[in-house]
Amino acid sequence: MENISKHISWGEATSSPTAKARGIVNVPDAATISRMKHVALNIFEKVREHFALPIKVTSFFRSAALNIAIGGSKTSQHCLGEAIDMDGDVYGSPSNAQIFEFVRDNLVFDQLIVEGIVNGQIAWVHCSLKATGNRKQITFMYHSKAGKVVPSGTPGAKKVYEPYTESRYKALVYPKRQVA
Repeated sequence: MENISKHISWGEATSSPTAKARGIVNVPDAATISRMKHVALNIFEKVREHFALPIKVTSFFRSAALNIAIGGSKTSQHCLGEAIDMDGDVYGSPSNAQIFEFVRDNLVFDQLIVEGIVNGQIAWVHCSLKATGNRKQITFMYHSKAGKVVPSGTPGAKKVYEPYTESRYKALVYPKRQVA
């Protein structure tokens, strides 16, 4: 199969350990592939070009069956080929905070979600893009227990979605810095 873009192979765009382990078919149709190419060209490749460093794709396309298996949102744009999750930290640089800030400040997007924040570290950056009607909606997703941000998988922790504010971003991602 052909690559989705210059730096995203078909395998990266569709691979899933869960799909493999459970025998779930995770193959997009032609319309979805077209949307994936739009996201890859206008989000991922622009981020990749800006930093000139490798960035890991942690999730791109998800079939409906795979999305259910992993407990994904019923309205997940991954199922439409309109969302990509990126992780620069896995290679050391760029940081996920740098990826988030570049997308936030420079690109058109539908949703931008800072995911899995713990001790100032962003686990990955979720970004979606539609052909039209992009909302530029920014959200935080993290796990909380007794009012404190905790690692995912912490017993009794709840997943929290919170609207973006710059001051909250600085408090979550740069907790040791003084915020003016």
